[in-house]
Amino acid sequence: MKRALLIAVAALGLMAAEPAAPPDRPLADARQETRARALFTDIRCVVCQHESIADSPAGIAGDMRRLVREEIAAGQSDATIREDLVRRYGDFVLFRPPVRPGTWLLWFGPLTLVLLAAAGLVVAGRRRPPEVTALSAEEEGRLAELLREEAVCPDPDASSPNDGHADGSTIQA
Repeated sequence: MKRALLIAVAALGLMAAEPAAPPDRPLADARQETRARALFTDIRCVVCQHESIADSPAGIAGDMRRLVREEIAAGQSDATIREDLVRRYGDFVLFRPPVRPGTWLLWFGPLTLVLLAAAGLVVAGRRRPPEVTALSAEEEGRLAELLREEAVCPDPDASSPNDGHADGSTIQA
């Protein structure tokens, strides 16, 4: 019994959430802290993916904020800091990745799909319906004959509206 309880506690410990990031320590210089906060909004959290590191509670976002502050304090430019983060995490880390051959699909893919769909709609709209030719005299005669046969010989599987009464009983002969 104790062993099962230990295994359950260990399993819960493995499934526990990531520990909270240590609290942020703002830079002493207000201008540098303003730069850091501006960079935080441009950098994507690699765990949350839809949040900037400014808004993310993930531990790695806290580490990234700390790294940005350290590099700003060391005198690095914003471009250098972005390049360092791209080197570590790839173009995905930036909310606005650079336009280059590796990111063309990301930048131009949606526009290309919209243009292709529009072109398909234009082509489909320009198609002309097939021209209908008039029936020849022979074909009109055959059609008239088929229509007469249909009027004389009704479908044997169809039931007549007079086959039964409203109460469900049938007419007996």
